[in-house]
Amino acid sequence: MKTAVELLRSVAQKFGDRDAYVEPGRRITFGQWDRSADGVAAAFADAGVGRGDVVVLVLPSSIEYAVCYQAAMRLGAITSGVNPRLGPAEVASIVERTRPRLVIRGADSPLDLGAAMTLDPPRRRPRLASSDRVAIVWTSGTTGAPKGAVFDHDNLRAVAQGAGDLGRPFDRRLNPLPFAHVGYMTRPWEEIANVIATVLTPVPWQARDALRMLQDHGVTVAQGVPTQWRLMLAQPDFESFDLSALRIAGTGAATVAPSLLEEMRQRLGCPVVIGYTSTEAALTSGTRPGDSPDLMARTVGRARDNVELDVVDDRGRPLGPGQVGRVRCRSGAVMRGYWGDPSLTDDVLDDEGRLTTGDLGSLDTRGYLTLVGRHSEMYIRGGYNVYPAEVERVLAGHPEVDQVAVIGVADPVLSEIGVAFVVPGPKGSPALADLRRWCQRELADYKAPDRLHVVTELPLTSVGKVDKLTLRSSVEVQPPVG
Repeated sequence: MKTAVELLRSVAQKFGDRDAYVEPGRRITFGQWDRSADGVAAAFADAGVGRGDVVVLVLPSSIEYAVCYQAAMRLGAITSGVNPRLGPAEVASIVERTRPRLVIRGADSPLDLGAAMTLDPPRRRPRLASSDRVAIVWTSGTTGAPKGAVFDHDNLRAVAQGAGDLGRPFDRRLNPLPFAHVGYMTRPWEEIANVIATVLTPVPWQARDALRMLQDHGVTVAQGVPTQWRLMLAQPDFESFDLSALRIAGTGAATVAPSLLEEMRQRLGCPVVIGYTSTEAALTSGTRPGDSPDLMARTVGRARDNVELDVVDDRGRPLGPGQVGRVRCRSGAVMRGYWGDPSLTDDVLDDEGRLTTGDLGSLDTRGYLTLVGRHSEMYIRGGYNVYPAEVERVLAGHPEVDQVAVIGVADPVLSEIGVAFVVPGPKGSPALADLRRWCQRELADYKAPDRLHVVTELPLTSVGKVDKLTLRSSVEVQPPVG
């Protein structure tokens, strides 16, 4: 199979009656997905979409999104997913940069997608190649304007080859991520090849809805960011839900407290794994079901299958075990480049396909990766480098800390200092002095936070990551505690 289009046609013939997508109150089989994508492709073609054109989808995670993505592929077109939660200016910026042939925006779309799904296939079908670009996936933009990572069919196949424990034949997998996220846009090959049913929760996401979907649809693979798992486990009637079909649970995208991992393992009754990647890499590292709790608490696992992983200094020279540097990887899953910006591509992707990410970390002698923060988030306190993720990992183990985020802010004496934002746990609210002592049990004293803000919740981006830009802007208006 050269393309995800050929792959879906083949699976639709063999397993056409199997669920492909399940939403509350409706579903679509692989056979229906294939036929519907043909119909929408015909409508796209009538609207002038052809090879190399961009189709922008401003849609929630849905059957319609999946059908439109596959329809665009059939014409050799490129899908640019846009999370509907983005603001008008953000959406306008992406549309301006991609210059799409067509924008599908819910009720405001130029096409009736329901009617289009019933149309006959396009009269002319282009001959597709594995190198045809299929997706533009936008970075979160937490450190600047979002950048569009471009992927082709070969990338999608490579992601499938490195999926590991989260993808087995005929799994039923809960996907809580927006479909515009790299966690969906680069996964079609794996989902189709394994005949996986993707189960969607209602929008907006609610913990009880997620538990109900896990139970009612026999989900075998459950995924969620740490905040989502905390909310599900905190439901008073959690134990009343039958989750016996679960084979494995996954989490990531933020610091995961050891206590949360242990609670997930015990109460879900299945192995728990942590995954890590960047938008540009699509596939990087992960823990395995047999990894120890200690490894899971302090690392994001080792390289996925077919991924080369190392840590380098600012000149691109590999560093030894325990040394902190930029995380670098190479695999068939790495993006082809940034949309419309070769100079930005050259900054992160070398001629041999090695991607230098904006994440900082270190590798141990067994190849396990410990993240210490984003390169842009590191701050210098009194001449010493401090990596927020390293501090967050330690503070997350404090018995009075439920969630934590650390940022660096300007200081007239020390240049920068650390500020910890803490959501307190059920045992009470911690004092700054206690957190500093707790930190100093494992880390150098200069890494302990200098200020504390106790908050009821941490602001999140549209993909569930802690929004540190919002935290930084709030520092001046929130009085510190302790």
